[in-house]
Amino acid sequence: MSEVQTHHVLMTDEQKAQYEAFLAQQQAEQAKAQAKQMREDYREMVDDAIESMMPKLKVVSKDLENYKRTVFEEFSTILEMKAEMFKMEKGSELDNQSHTFTNSKGNMKIVLGHYVTDNYLDTVDEGIAKVQEYITSLASDPKSQALVNMVMKLLSKDAKGTLKASRIIQLRKMAEESGAPEFIEGVKIIEEAYQPIKSRTFLKAYVKNEQTGAWDQIPLGMTEA
Repeated sequence: MSEVQTHHVLMTDEQKAQYEAFLAQQQAEQAKAQAKQMREDYREMVDDAIESMMPKLKVVSKDLENYKRTVFEEFSTILEMKAEMFKMEKGSELDNQSHTFTNSKGNMKIVLGHYVTDNYLDTVDEGIAKVQEYITSLASDPKSQALVNMVMKLLSKDAKGTLKASRIIQLRKMAEESGAPEFIEGVKIIEEAYQPIKSRTFLKAYVKNEQTGAWDQIPLGMTEA
């Protein structure tokens, strides 16, 4: 059986310091190489996971799109019948922003609709100018100035340069309460210029919780599931 032989090397303080510096450099380079390899492994895992899951997610997305289309097609005849039953004008049954359908047992319901974006004809500026002209003529005392500030705030446009429809409802109420013909006429022009634009459609499904009686929404998207 061979014996392990050890050798002792005598070094000066300078040589010892150089050797320790060499070892420290080696350890630093090894740590750097390991960190680099870890980053490369991480990136490879991310790429593999994305490549693996993306086709599956596309299939799920397409299935949801098809199911959504099927539901809207299924209810299209029902919407037309609803319009006929309640003597709605042609097309008005589709103009409502949402429709809620509940089964006879009262334990399931589906909500169909579309989102709208506020939009106005260019005549809206005439209405705004008319309201501003009237309201600024009232700024004669602190109370009137407060009213002016409130109306001006309601007339302010968002970042996209559009009036909020919800604010015009408040404005109409204020005009009616004032009884001022100029104010009322200005608001009327603004309302007549309102031309909302339909955007995305939506579909929501609910089942009633037997224990609480509350409506539980069925998750139909990845974020809700």
